[in-house]
This record gives sequence, C-alpha cells and structure tokens, in this order.
Amino acid sequence: MNSMSSIVIKLGGAAGVDAGAVLADVAGLAAEGRPVVLVHGTSAAADALAARAGVPVRRITSPSGHVSRYTDPETLELYVAAAAGQVNKALVASLQGLGCNAVGLSGVDGRLLIARRKDAVRAVENGRQRIIRDDFTGQLEAANGDLLRLLLAAGYTPVVAPLALGHEGERLNVDGDRAAALVAGALTASALILLSNVPGLLADFPDESSLVHRLSPDQLDRAEEMAQGRMKKKILAAREALAANVPAVILADSRRAGPIRAALSGEGTVIGDGTLRPGTLGAGAHE
Repeated sequence: MNSMSSIVIKLGGAAGVDAGAVLADVAGLAAEGRPVVLVHGTSAAADALAARAGVPVRRITSPSGHVSRYTDPETLELYVAAAAGQVNKALVASLQGLGCNAVGLSGVDGRLLIARRKDAVRAVENGRQRIIRDDFTGQLEAANGDLLRLLLAAGYTPVVAPLALGHEGERLNVDGDRAAALVAGALTASALILLSNVPGLLADFPDESSLVHRLSPDQLDRAEEMAQGRMKKKILAAREALAANVPAVILADSRRAGPIRAALSGEGTVIGDGTLRPGTLGAGAHE
C-alpha cells in the first residue's frame, strides 16, 4: 500500500456518534485496498466509567477558551481503561466482525504518540486563572509514522486510542482530534476526516442548515471564533494538519449512511484549497 493515499479518520467519542456506520465504511475501504487509520475519542465512555466508579468528572478551561478533561492520577487510570481497553477493543472487535483485520494500539505502543506532560496547566475558574500541577495531559510532539506504514503495508487497519507516552515514560491523556492531525501529517495522508455528531462547522450553532461547506486556510481564524465547544479543537487540529502538508481536512457527520465516503465526496466542511486531491477515494466516491 502507498502511504501517500492513506486516509486518517477521527471518530468522535461523544454521545450521538454512530460508530456502526463509520466502521462499515472503514471495513469497505480496507477491503478495496485503501490504507485507513482510525483514531477514536473516548469522552462518553470515560465519563460513564467515572460515574460507575464514583469519580467526579472535571473539565479545565484554558485562558484561550479550549476545554479539556482534568486528568489527575485517579482519572488517568479510568481514562486508560476506557481508551485503550473498552473503546479501542470494542472497535477492533467490530471491525474484525466485518472482515477487516484491525489492530488496536494506544499512542504508548511502539512510541506511536510522543507528548510532553503539561506539568503546570493554566485554568480559568470563576473568571480567575489558577495553576494545576497534578494533571496528566500532554502536548503532542511526534507520531511514529514508520510503525503505521509497517502495519498498513502488511494489510492491517490500525485503530488508535488517544494516549501518548511522556518523556519520563508516563501515560498521558491527549486530544484525539489533534492526535489524528499529527498521525495524518506523519503519513502525508490524502485527507483527514474528523467525524462527530454534527454535519460540520455551523455558522449559527445548533442550526444544521447553517453548515459552512468550504473554508480556505486563511479563514481558520474566523472559523475558530465561530466554532462552539469541541468544534474549536477540531479547527485547531485542522490547522495543524494543513501545516503538516495534509491537503484536505473534512469536518463531517458520523450519523449518516456511508459517512466517510460522503465526506470524501465533499459533504461536510472541507478545509484546504477547496478541492480534494484527485484519487482521494477513487471509484465509488459519488455512489
């Protein structure tokens, strides 16, 4: 397989995401010989596991407005169990059931994702900034593209959980969208598709008829101002993927039939030069 034609998919971990439709598309593309890497989120499963364990879920809002999970040591253990265990292995098993030879990895495996621990995190609470020092989240730095190319060349479909390895061997919670962007850049992927429970960037959230269909790279500042909630992280991930020479990033809807094929046909919010690289999907793109 040629890594230049790889497609990196990020399946959101929030409630309302239709994993079944996404996995059917992944299996179909793999059966056609297309190299696909699936990165997944974990938020809903981690929250549910925390609730069962009686551990409160806390969020951190950065001074720039980005919201992330507060990952103290206790929460880290639950997050690892949900990300690398529950969600990752369920997705791998489902793909295997569809005839797709998937292999599950976290970013810790094979040094797939390397990050620097944010040992002093600035958070805004009640209008005031404070410093948090027991948080195990990471700033992504590198992805092991050689490992993914090795697996893809052998016919495997990698399924990646958003955990990274820190510089001191610690496990770190990292953002799934930005992890997918880093992986896409390491593979020089043809496209990065960020799938969630909305059709793309909405100019007037939550009105889905206000979908923004195209964005050029110089419109990303305005797009980030427009974005709500998790969409802000997706715009940031899109910026990072484009900077790593990924030609197109598509923000698309997981809830429809054939969500990956639809995205590669241009449905959703396409960010880049306004076009998808010829041969991104090939035959069947508009079926």
